[in-house]
Amino acid sequence: MQERSKVPAADQTLQILTHLAAQRGPVPAATIAAALELPRSTVYHLLAVLQERGFVVHLPEERRFGLGVAAFELSSGFSRQQPLTRLGRPLVAALVDRVGESGHLAVLHGRDVLYLVEERAPRRPSLVTDVGVRLPAHLTATGRAMLAALPAAQLRALYPDAAAFPERAGAGPDAGGAGDPWSYGRLKRLLQQVRADGRAAEHGEVTAGLASIGSPVLDHVGWPAAAIAVTFPEDSLPSAIDAIADGVHLAATTLSRRIGASA
Repeated sequence: MQERSKVPAADQTLQILTHLAAQRGPVPAATIAAALELPRSTVYHLLAVLQERGFVVHLPEERRFGLGVAAFELSSGFSRQQPLTRLGRPLVAALVDRVGESGHLAVLHGRDVLYLVEERAPRRPSLVTDVGVRLPAHLTATGRAMLAALPAAQLRALYPDAAAFPERAGAGPDAGGAGDPWSYGRLKRLLQQVRADGRAAEHGEVTAGLASIGSPVLDHVGWPAAAIAVTFPEDSLPSAIDAIADGVHLAATTLSRRIGASA
């Protein structure tokens, strides 16, 4: 018989977080209570504390709860402790050797991407990205690849208003504020295109004259654990861009399998 926890509140809190992490989107509190066989009053109390601490977000219109930004930060902390870095670095290095352009591995950290692996191709343009650098996720190919894999409710929780969209002045035309201003509607349309194309891209929105293509690294429940991307001159030939996209997709799916995703 399994020994009963001596700290039941801690055990129940971890059960709730683990259950939410296994779902494809936010769920009602009653569903959590039923799945974990916990009293509803206990679940509501623990969810309130988790919400206050940022580990859970409440979607009042849907009467559902999902993981919050603090939970993403825990995931990023795991990533910074090397497993993704060690598994991903040789794949990114091989990708760079194959396509002759610089490559990256990044994770989602709140509304930013955090770069864990940077492999520079020889004699290629200098980049602003490097290990430990953060950039707004909505402007980068790695960020867009991961955001496109999130459930709609989770995406909305990350981007509740216009203040959630910092711009990168001095980069490409979109990054400087030309054209439509950033909004949740604009982001949603962009991510719909990412899903339709099967790859994420940015064109001069991080550094003028350079473009990137990215693909998500998914875990065993289909959650975006990371993303791999390659950066190259915007005027590259279409055949070269297609080869880069194929290489990025192969590297990302290989890393997905290595961290436990199904085929």
